Amino acid sequence: QFRLADPSRLLHHEEPIWADGRIVGSITSGMYGHRIDGSLGMGYVQGEIANAQRLGAGGFEIEIAWERIPTTAQLEPFYDPRSLRVRA
Repeated sequence: QFRLADPSRLLHHEEPIWADGRIVGSITSGMYGHRIDGSLGMGYVQGEIANAQRLGAGGFEIEIAWERIPTTAQLEPFYDPRSLRVRA
């Protein structure tokens, strides 16, 4: 999963995912997450990049209209499925 640093930019599909100066994957679907006020996307990255340690380290960008936008990548969902934040 990916969340853009700029919530005003929207993801749709097939946007390239960049890391280390090269394309390492693409977004398969995108949407705006109203509950977390962010632009979200699901995508695939190449095998050597796709490990939890690398995803947590950052350094990913997603290209939208020839501009690379910094993004956060993670394996866990961005929303709170057990409503722990609501109950806090």
